[in-house]
Amino acid sequence: MSKKIRKPIKKEKDFSSKIVKILSQSANKPFNYKQIAAKLELDDTNSRNQIIKDLKILAASKKIIETEPGKYLVKAESQDYYEGTIDMTSRKTAYFICPDFSEDVFIPTNNLNRALDKDKVKVYVYNRRKGKRPEGEVIEVIERDKTEFVGVIDIQANFAFVSTANPKMYTDIFIPKDKIGEAENGDVVLVKIEDWPKRADSPFGSVIRVLGKPGEHNTEIHAILAEYGLPADFPVEVEVFAQKIDTSIQESEIAKRRDMRDTLTFTIDPRDAKDFDDALSFKKLENGNYEIGIHIADVSYYLEEGTILDDEAYQRATSVYLVDRVVPMLPEVLSNFACSLRPNEEKYTFSAVFEVSPTSQVINQWFGRTVIYSDQRFAYEEAQYIIETKDNTIPVDISITGESYVVSDEIVEATLKLDELAKILRKKRMQNGAISFDKVEVKFNLDAEGEPEGVYFKISKDANHLIEEFMLLANRKVAEYIGKQKKTFVYRIHDEPNEDKLIAMQTVIAKFGYKIDFRNKGDISKSLNALMEEVNGKKEQNLIDTLAIRSMSKAKYSTDNIGHYGLAFDYYSHFTSPIRRYPDVMVHRLLQFYLDGGASVDEEIYETKCLHCSNMESLATNAERDSIKYMQVKYMQDHQDEEFLGVISGVTEWGIYVEIVSNKCEGMVRIREIKDDYYTFDEKQYALVGATSNSILQLGDEIYVKVKNADLVKKQLDFHFLRRAE
Repeated sequence: MSKKIRKPIKKEKDFSSKIVKILSQSANKPFNYKQIAAKLELDDTNSRNQIIKDLKILAASKKIIETEPGKYLVKAESQDYYEGTIDMTSRKTAYFICPDFSEDVFIPTNNLNRALDKDKVKVYVYNRRKGKRPEGEVIEVIERDKTEFVGVIDIQANFAFVSTANPKMYTDIFIPKDKIGEAENGDVVLVKIEDWPKRADSPFGSVIRVLGKPGEHNTEIHAILAEYGLPADFPVEVEVFAQKIDTSIQESEIAKRRDMRDTLTFTIDPRDAKDFDDALSFKKLENGNYEIGIHIADVSYYLEEGTILDDEAYQRATSVYLVDRVVPMLPEVLSNFACSLRPNEEKYTFSAVFEVSPTSQVINQWFGRTVIYSDQRFAYEEAQYIIETKDNTIPVDISITGESYVVSDEIVEATLKLDELAKILRKKRMQNGAISFDKVEVKFNLDAEGEPEGVYFKISKDANHLIEEFMLLANRKVAEYIGKQKKTFVYRIHDEPNEDKLIAMQTVIAKFGYKIDFRNKGDISKSLNALMEEVNGKKEQNLIDTLAIRSMSKAKYSTDNIGHYGLAFDYYSHFTSPIRRYPDVMVHRLLQFYLDGGASVDEEIYETKCLHCSNMESLATNAERDSIKYMQVKYMQDHQDEEFLGVISGVTEWGIYVEIVSNKCEGMVRIREIKDDYYTFDEKQYALVGATSNSILQLGDEIYVKVKNADLVKKQLDFHFLRRAE
């Protein structure tokens, strides 16, 4: 990459927008034409005369005020500049998102003025004529969303450039020679933007970490984490602090807790889980009801506020689940050992204990700290086997022990009864308007080196739903208990769906013969549930599942309880996973504080914490998604000679997106690659239409493809179009 040549300033005939920008940047300071010309670095007579003219025109149109002869200010009440955020496109243009506008404001490339994706900016808005999309120019970058970026370094004799794979990052980053560090040409590096001089085409930065060579497995995984500012390891001082914590079970502490060690208790988790957050206890009562305990690891007992360990956990806010590894919120000594509810070990827990009728009515409830002893650990597959067969002998092919073994009749009976009660709870939720998204999850079989050997799909069954329903019950009842006291609390909220997105979704699904009922909130949820059932097992299922999820609002944490639309709960929180989610730790602390008679805490402090946790959750989700894309591309690299049946999952003016049926890997067929006709994009039909044959390629069509290119760095697949499916 050669050094970019600085272009001379082009003289313009109309300086109006630049004048307003200069005046807006110093809103209380008047400027004359000479000062404005100096700011624009213009000293020729023609340009100065044009500036004088533009000043008079702007003053006449009341965009600016002439405070005294020849001196001008931006008119205070003229709100042509606004604060908001930048949403970059992959075409080097952007949209300005601001609540003052019903539609996003278009920002052309030459008006970005060094703003990057998601930056908080001040924008001057013009072209607000009726029927025209407003356009704007960035006047000031108020706050950078991020300053650290991952990219590949290209080292020249006296400088370097780093280019990123992020399609929304429209510029390279210039690295002076003395800030290249130990990076070698072609390395993947993490760089920090330190400055962006006004006349420079690129921001200036420095290399802060070398991640490795492009395409290497560990390099790409660490690059994903670094791209989202997520840590790969714990600082040494945090690990040392965690190792020094006394994790032994003390009689003096047991005496302060409800002792439930003699109550039948077991866990059901994924086969490869190491951190067991939750356990269920079961006891038949003499009155015919059941005592069901939802026991959650008492992380807050070990994680004391104000310590470096707590600070680290808060900053992380969540564990990150990548395809080949977990980046935990807590060091392993806590997450996999002290806090993990492992079988045949006594553990401190925070519990929600319910007396439940045979019809799943909650008769009584109790919340507080407990001590438990887990009698059994199940994988979901083992619990599912018991539910399906009523048999107490776990066969060798699904056993987590590697051998066939017998489960006690007591545990089998408890599992079957819990399943029965969970199904009643689930049915009630659905009747109340909850939406069921059992989206197929793509999972990989990995070898010892973390290389993908195969793909399989994870589907929720009765055992998954059993655990889900009792976790939902605990989360709901804890939130309800505090919410009705009107005290500050950490809620998990979910707003109603975005109607514009639902309408857009309707346009797509109509092509498959489906529709959504928009009459009211309840009809929408019932309609979506019916749709999910109808598409189950069909070729368009994953596409429609994805569209439905995208139409939903994003769930988040807040002290402002608006309820949870997707679950149809008036009160909902996260209480059940404190090993991997910091909001659950906050919930435990607040619940205990209120159980002890504490007054309502400062809402503003907790709202700030909620916002941080929601943001970190979003970053972790993006990293998890990128790791799946990376592994899909890696998997397809080894299958470049195979034909695959795919479903068209997206249509654009530059090509079609295709999702392979057998493994859910998605890639693109460029429009120029389809050779059987000359195709153009028909926006109304959401399809490509052949100019000669009038043949149509649209959403849901099945076609055969072959891998053309698998780019590990960009995490992109390109396909060859072979033929339509018959």
